[in-house]
Amino acid sequence: MSTKPTPALDDISKRIVELLQEDGRRPYAEIGREVGLSEAAARQRVQRMTEAGVIQIVAVTDPMQLGFHRMSMIGIRVTGDPREIAQELTKVRELAYVVVTLGTFDILVEAVCEDDEHLIDLIATRIRTIPGVAHTESLLYAGLYKDLYNWGTR
Repeated sequence: MSTKPTPALDDISKRIVELLQEDGRRPYAEIGREVGLSEAAARQRVQRMTEAGVIQIVAVTDPMQLGFHRMSMIGIRVTGDPREIAQELTKVRELAYVVVTLGTFDILVEAVCEDDEHLIDLIATRIRTIPGVAHTESLLYAGLYKDLYNWGTR
């Protein structure tokens, strides 16, 4: 996780973020009209926020339609510094989410796998073999009901 300071966003930049959360392909001319900027100025703001790591513009997929039929949240308990192990887990391509927590588990990860065999292999050969991983607990997803990325700005 980055420790660089997050740039403060003014109201115009926050509105641009909200518009892009609604539709990441929204034309810069339309964004500019909505926030009172020229197309070029809107493009520059988006570019600055992207370069600063404030936003990413990506395609969000439905894993089931792409052949990933097993998703799981995996709680991990570790010995030692969980941040070091979390950093190692970021290298595992099947993990879409890696976070250090301060609760029952030291780390939570979200795995996106093709099937149960893929998940078992991932846990047995790629997660549990990382030095310092002491325990894993899998919470298998039975259905995905809400997965949004438009929580806005504050």
